[in-house]
Amino acid sequence: MADVYQILVVDDDFSIVNIIETALKQAGYQVLTAHDGEAACHLVNTKPPHLIIMDVMMPQCNGIIATMRIRQNHNVPILMLSAKAEGSDRVLGLEAGADDYLVKPFYQQELLARVKALLRRYDDLGSIRETQSNDQIRVGGIILNIATKQLIVRGEAVRLTATEFKILQVLMSNPGRVYSAEEIYERVWESDAYAVENTVMVHISRIREKLELNPKKPEYLKVVWGIGYVFEAP
Repeated sequence: MADVYQILVVDDDFSIVNIIETALKQAGYQVLTAHDGEAACHLVNTKPPHLIIMDVMMPQCNGIIATMRIRQNHNVPILMLSAKAEGSDRVLGLEAGADDYLVKPFYQQELLARVKALLRRYDDLGSIRETQSNDQIRVGGIILNIATKQLIVRGEAVRLTATEFKILQVLMSNPGRVYSAEEIYERVWESDAYAVENTVMVHISRIREKLELNPKKPEYLKVVWGIGYVFEAP
C-alpha cells in the first residue's frame, strides 16, 4: 500500500480545483492539478498519480478524450465529474474508461468516500507491487491470477483496470452463480446500490471485449435476463 497517495485533479474551473485540492490535502493526500485534458495526459505520463479526478466538460481536450488516451497505457483509477446527471452522460464516461462517476454539485464527504474506495480497490489490484505466487482462479480457458493481479485469456495476458479485476474476481470465484447488478456494485464499489444497472453493464461490456472471441455472443460472461450476470465455462 502506498504511504502517501498522489491524486491528480483535472478541471477548467479553478475554484472547483481549489475546493477539491483543499479537501484532499486535509484528508492527507498529495495533490497534482491540471486545467485541461492535454495537461492531464502529460502529467500522467511524467508523474503517474494513484488516482485521477477528471471533469468531463473542458475546452479542447475534454475529460472523455483525455480518459480514453490515458486508458491506452495506464490502469490508474479515474473518478469522473460532470454537471450532467443524465444516464447517457454517465454511460459515455464509463465507456471511455472511467471507474466511477460523480455528479456536481456533490458533498465533500461523498467525494472522499469515492476516492477512498477507488484507492482501496487499486491497492487490492496491487498494480505491479505484489509478489507472485500460484493462487489463481481458472474457468475454462480463462485464468485470473489473484497474486499477480493478471488475467490470462487463452494463454495471453490481458490488461485490466482495478474495477474490472474486482468484478471478475467476484464472478469467477463462484462460476455458475448468478449475481444481480446491485450485488456486483455493492461488492465491488463497496457502496449502496441505487439505479446502478448502467454502471455495471458498461463495465461488463468492457470486460467482454477483453476476454470473449465474440463479445456479442459471449461464451463465458453471460447475462441472465431480468436477473443479472454469470461467469461459466462454455
